[in-house]
Amino acid sequence: MTPVREISEPTSQAFENGIRQFYQPIVIRGAANHWPLVKAARQSPSETLKIVRQFDSGAPTDIMVAPPSEKGRFFYQPDMRGLNFRQEKASLTQLANEVEKAAHMAEPPGIYAGATALASHLPGLHEQHPFPLTDALPDATPRIWLGNASQVATHFDMSDNFAVVAAGKRRFTLFPPEATRDLYVGPLNFTLAGQPVSMVDPLEPDLAKHPRFPAAMEQAQFAELEPGDAIYIPTLWWHHVAASTPINILFNYWHNDAAHGGGFLALVHGMLSIRDLPKPQRDAWRAWFDHFVFGDDAAYSADHLPPNSQGINGPESDQRSAMMRQFIAQVLTAQK
Repeated sequence: MTPVREISEPTSQAFENGIRQFYQPIVIRGAANHWPLVKAARQSPSETLKIVRQFDSGAPTDIMVAPPSEKGRFFYQPDMRGLNFRQEKASLTQLANEVEKAAHMAEPPGIYAGATALASHLPGLHEQHPFPLTDALPDATPRIWLGNASQVATHFDMSDNFAVVAAGKRRFTLFPPEATRDLYVGPLNFTLAGQPVSMVDPLEPDLAKHPRFPAAMEQAQFAELEPGDAIYIPTLWWHHVAASTPINILFNYWHNDAAHGGGFLALVHGMLSIRDLPKPQRDAWRAWFDHFVFGDDAAYSADHLPPNSQGINGPESDQRSAMMRQFIAQVLTAQK
């Protein structure tokens, strides 16, 4: 396991034209040192909660609560018939009060709110906490994660992500998509909070159940982040996030989101329509996918056709995407 590469804060142009194309996670130390929340956190984590209360609109958000016995790990129940936490509704002020109260407990419950939009729940806070790398990204909605010491299970996102620590400490453990086989992926359609997760606890791996996990760890990267530090996580990179302090605040900015489910729905449909075929047929479909999807020249697979006849085989455009969606919908809804 190697440390995530670190860089000084780049300009938006330098990031978009250079760093993003390498498809690797990047730590940007001190990117948010100027934030009022970060400055407050360096005085006392409780000071950050005062700022949250000051801007709170009072709108309820989703709160996750796990019993003390789970030690902050939000996951499945042992029999996989349910989750080991409950969901509630509360304002961020109410959550801040509970987090502050739990900070004085010997065995606190795990409690946090994740991905709560600043615009609706903390109006005005974003303007005081700018993150310039998102200025040219119209879909980079700032969101807040507030809670105590907890683990977010190893998962991936179908969008790129900037995460910025405002208070507390977090350890990120990241795995490239190539490690998927060795992460023992959980159910695709019964998840903790949207995306499938790895069934392995990287902090206490059970190698009897998951003997291939060391191969994943050989590919892993890690980063320890403190207030003011940021990390960029590319689409489909697996990441486990462990907050280790009693009061933790993080902002994140998902962006370049995959439209209409992106490749994930294509994967599920591939499992439905191809995975259980005889091997010769699977190999035949692999040739089709290589030609039309994965090959280096896939984008040019219709060049031998007149432009007016290329249809959904043709080059990327809004019109072609609409034709594809219409074609897929017709096929999936057609009566036999």
